[in-house]
Amino acid sequence: MEYKDRLFVESLERGFGVLRAFEGHESLGLAEIAEKAGITRSAAQRFTHTLEVLGFLRRDAARRWRLTPRTLEFGTYYLAADPLIAQATPHLVDLNNDCGETVNLSRPDALDMVFLGRFTANRRSFIHMPQGMRVPMYCGATGRAYLATLPRDAAQEMVERSLRRAFTPSTETDPDRIMEAVDAARERGFATAAEQFYVGDLNIACAIVGTDGAGLGAVNISCPTSRWSMADMERELAPRLIETVGFISSVPAARADSGIHHSQRNQS
Repeated sequence: MEYKDRLFVESLERGFGVLRAFEGHESLGLAEIAEKAGITRSAAQRFTHTLEVLGFLRRDAARRWRLTPRTLEFGTYYLAADPLIAQATPHLVDLNNDCGETVNLSRPDALDMVFLGRFTANRRSFIHMPQGMRVPMYCGATGRAYLATLPRDAAQEMVERSLRRAFTPSTETDPDRIMEAVDAARERGFATAAEQFYVGDLNIACAIVGTDGAGLGAVNISCPTSRWSMADMERELAPRLIETVGFISSVPAARADSGIHHSQRNQS
């Protein structure tokens, strides 16, 4: 990626690229890091050494590189500072206890929704979604709910810029059909997604908005197909979800920060 900004520090970008190379990988060799980060082997050697000294990488017995728990440090700073998380948490706990299913809080970032809070079902769950997990807006109920808060042209432009890969056999990738789901969310006040990101996972979501109507984030309820149908979720859980999000949207913290970060990483 090329930048014309003279203040942009390209070496810092490459350093973050080394860390991002580990996405989906438990460990990597030096050549793999160089290839995935798009840098030379000698540059990869310098960056991995520096990150090892700083405590963000370590080498295992096989001389392969691994991330360390210290990489969570910066994410923790964000989670501790975001006022929406603190204000939403009591309401999300109540909703979780009330419905007995998994409840999540997410914020928009570029073309994804990032999960910031997760309150799991009071029974075994087959889906592992840690804080920081990213779900593309086009295929998640949270993303569709957030897109419904935008002007339609802006929402459609974001859908069309998304890569729109199929995560499951049910994932909708056609932009027109996705926009139909967004339009339905705008009309009904909540969005739905049936097995769009995980097989066996049903979701309904409602957008958190500020007093100006701008979307700040979303809350979703996730249920397995073994216990719920989408019709049952819409009838029994959607009213509780809408009520909960109404409480969250009314607090001052929800109006203080839009939570939208236009990072370069997923813009194309």
